[in-house]
Amino acid sequence: MLDLTTPSLLFSAISLILLAYTNRFLAYANVVRSLKDKYQQSGNPQDIEQIKNLRKRLSLTQSMQILGIASLLLCVVAMFSIYINLPELAIYLFGSALVLLAASLGVCIWEINISVKALDIHLKDMSSKQKLKT
Repeated sequence: MLDLTTPSLLFSAISLILLAYTNRFLAYANVVRSLKDKYQQSGNPQDIEQIKNLRKRLSLTQSMQILGIASLLLCVVAMFSIYINLPELAIYLFGSALVLLAASLGVCIWEINISVKALDIHLKDMSSKQKLKT
């Protein structure tokens, strides 16, 4: 049996996840701006590759946010369905909210893997330049 408290349990978790996603988005926006300025000054083609990578990561972050917000919205609608005495609808809505939350977290894992690969390439580039100096 689903009651009003069950969907409401996800509110704090989803809110924290959305806050983390927003912070990630803002950090990427700052990096994009600085890379754009750097590229306009130096014209380094490697900067364009980094910007393409960031564009993909921003798109994934947007997807994570949309899925998370949709999950939260379905939790609210599920609670409303319980309130107006439509428990079967509420069960399906809450189940859908859980699926959307899981999808959001899955996209987050995908985005983290891309971020780590991008940082690894950057670190390899830095270490190869360091070897040339020594």
